[in-house]
Amino acid sequence: MPDSRHVLRQTKIVFTLGPATESEEMLEKLITGGADVARLNMAHANHEWTRDVIRRIRAVSQRVGREIAIMMDIKGPEIRTGDLEVPLELKVGEEFDFTVRPGGEPGHSPEEIRSVGVNYENLVNDISIGDIVLVDNGLMRFEVTDKIDGRRIRCKVLIQGQLTSRRHINLPGIKVNLPAFTEKDRRDTLVGIEEGIDFVALSFVREASDIVTLRDFLLDHNSRARIVAKIEDQSAIKNLDEIINACDALMVARGDLGIECPLEDLPVIQRRALKACYDRGRAVIIATHMLESMIESPVPTRAEITDVANAVYEEADCVMLSGETTIGKYPLECVQTLDRIARRIEEEGDHVFDDPALLEGEKINVLKSAVLLANRIENSSLLTFTRRGFMAASLAALRPSHSPIFAMTNSVITLRQMRLLRGVFPFVMPLTSDPNDTIENAILLLKREGLVRVGSKLIVATDILSQDRLVDSVQLRTVR
Repeated sequence: MPDSRHVLRQTKIVFTLGPATESEEMLEKLITGGADVARLNMAHANHEWTRDVIRRIRAVSQRVGREIAIMMDIKGPEIRTGDLEVPLELKVGEEFDFTVRPGGEPGHSPEEIRSVGVNYENLVNDISIGDIVLVDNGLMRFEVTDKIDGRRIRCKVLIQGQLTSRRHINLPGIKVNLPAFTEKDRRDTLVGIEEGIDFVALSFVREASDIVTLRDFLLDHNSRARIVAKIEDQSAIKNLDEIINACDALMVARGDLGIECPLEDLPVIQRRALKACYDRGRAVIIATHMLESMIESPVPTRAEITDVANAVYEEADCVMLSGETTIGKYPLECVQTLDRIARRIEEEGDHVFDDPALLEGEKINVLKSAVLLANRIENSSLLTFTRRGFMAASLAALRPSHSPIFAMTNSVITLRQMRLLRGVFPFVMPLTSDPNDTIENAILLLKREGLVRVGSKLIVATDILSQDRLVDSVQLRTVR
């Protein structure tokens, strides 16, 4: 039997649900093919579809014997243009008005100046002359030249293009007074809570208080869902450390981030975010355009392979697929491609960061000793027991060089949430009052799964009840 370190992939795979992947048949292929987390993009989902697909994922997971996590990605605040009767062809140097109207209805400008409505009533107050307005994912660029009657901003077209209805607007470097957690988000999240989602991804997080608002909402509704903060604009970069401290995991959402920030800054931001999460023991997801060409092509570009490899080299917890698995022609092949790349890069065993700088405490020091022991014993594995996931998350944050982390829990909710953690392979089993029995039962389970064999070395990191108190313990066991 091959050693477990060659069998298990440490980097986790997030895929986004859509028409290409919502069927039971495709879900079964993706789950058995190694996908770990299913993402629901609520910008394009109604509540009936959301309930149906969550229940379908749960049913397929149970049928194939592999529970995966579900992440609800809520839409967040959005500034967009209104409807147009016909597309507008805009030329460089042309003057153009954005007119504030509820819902983005067309406004009124002088006949010689064309215009479009915008759904954000405070746009004129937030923006200044000289600011840049980006439309349709940055494909069109405007410079603000004037503010008129409190309802219009006049712009000069810098990059021409065709403007169609309901296009997304980005305002790089501008702090807008929109709530991070909108009424739509509240309604969507309530549906997710009722259906037992595992993660809520909060879009356009700007500061730690945005996360606090969502966490209070989850607590008020008795939800154990964890919060993934999506960094997508310059405010998030400015407040990165406080955001990471407040969230449970971070998503580097490179789509809007690449519009809001200079493109050449994007690799620097990604690496800084990874390092900041690593230092604080937070999981991090690298998202957007990882295998974009595979929406239409059965094979990725060489640049995409390198992009995925860099995320794995930098020890991201997860890599994420978006359009590739919502509307793409090759969703299963995309998951298989990520799987192959990650496994190959993980064989190299390189570490890019020093030990986490900000993880402290007696329990962390005990777990550090367990990881140090595992790193020094060839072909060893780590075994831990956890009810809420703390032990597994801490071991994952310490990034063992080669040892998989087998995490036993008595909670299927905790198991799903551990799907996000790099190098953690969770199982549900009873946790008995006798520590030795629990350890032996875990070893039997791992033997049945073919993950350890007679002679395998296990470093067991757990807390043991001794004379009515918990004692942190690290043991070295040889499988008999």
